[in-house]
Amino acid sequence: MRNFLISVTSAKVLSLSLAFIISCTAAFAQQVKSDVANFYSLLNGYSSKSNASLSYLSKEPKNTEKWRKSARAKLHELLAFDPEPAPLNTKVLSTTKRDGYTQHLVRYNVNNLQKTEAFLLVPDNITKPAPAVIALHDHGGFYFYGKEKHTFTDNQPLILKEYIQNLYEGRHYADELARRGFVVLCPDAIYFGSQKIDPAQLVNTKGYFDKVEDADESERIKLFNKQVAGPNEVAMNKTILTSGTTWLGIIAQNDRVAVDFLLSRPEVDPERIGCIGLSLGGLRSTYLFGLDPRIKTGVVAAFSTTYQHMLQQHAHHTWMMYVPRQYEFLDLPDVASLNAPRPLMVMNCKQDKLFNLAGMQAAEQKLSTIYTKMKAPEKFSTKYYDEPHSMTIPMQEDAISWLEKWLK
Repeated sequence: MRNFLISVTSAKVLSLSLAFIISCTAAFAQQVKSDVANFYSLLNGYSSKSNASLSYLSKEPKNTEKWRKSARAKLHELLAFDPEPAPLNTKVLSTTKRDGYTQHLVRYNVNNLQKTEAFLLVPDNITKPAPAVIALHDHGGFYFYGKEKHTFTDNQPLILKEYIQNLYEGRHYADELARRGFVVLCPDAIYFGSQKIDPAQLVNTKGYFDKVEDADESERIKLFNKQVAGPNEVAMNKTILTSGTTWLGIIAQNDRVAVDFLLSRPEVDPERIGCIGLSLGGLRSTYLFGLDPRIKTGVVAAFSTTYQHMLQQHAHHTWMMYVPRQYEFLDLPDVASLNAPRPLMVMNCKQDKLFNLAGMQAAEQKLSTIYTKMKAPEKFSTKYYDEPHSMTIPMQEDAISWLEKWLK
């Protein structure tokens, strides 16, 4: 009898142990893997309490203009960069005649603390104010140049030629826009090109100057990108936040002054201004389009997703894109919707390792629903390309066609 009870007890213990193992295995299988492992559930749970409360879809406001004004004001508050304005004081640094257009290198104030440089491309034979496009450069870990990454310049170093070939199939799309009749402005963002970080003013350059002393031009640029600018993004963003502002706030303010600059030019029709950009340029295009009603149409290339999908994966982009508390009020596609139903094209790359397809599709669904509710579904377009993170020539052609459709 005693042996029988022991056997029964052992069987029950074994059964319970197996049940426990099975339940643990099932629980493990149900765990969501993410870039932050076990902390994902905490952060996702917190964010889902109340997110995107100012989205057009959250309450579907009866007064669209009142909603737009309120949401833009909140976004401006979150971007937290409101410097004292300054006259443009434009200076033309050089002028070069190109095939079908003239390229001006200009410098102007973006506020009372900053200047930037830009290429202004003016098509030949303009007889009346023409449509204009602000072409916003990418990031790509290539800080030494900004506007030069999509605008033709003479005597390009090999490293720049290879970069343009990789991301743009070797074509300078800003120049292509100018040849097709658009006035084009290509401004440098903070931390790039004419606004890049100065190694001579760093506390510790970690031997940078010794390394570049005997290096050729491409190697010097590579060392600057990899050893100086890239690693110092962290210190830059920490200092920006400590100062009370945001990196994207500075970028967005600078880009809005690009509209001011175009409006100062007699060649530009103020009612026909658009914007376009790849990658960081796509993010810049999203914010410029959403924030500035003077922009009549926009193109966003390879920078479309939702914060929900970034919480699980791919929240590892440049420090330049993150705005504290924004998701509480506006998702990333909600930013672009602030100018709806103005025409907007989003171009996604299916092989893009910076975003997942589900995030791209979720952003598309959100914007498509908003444009449909605003009774203008034809003014929103999303295209997918079986390409890695880039703006190929076919993508450029689709973007140019979109800009021609809505600005000419």
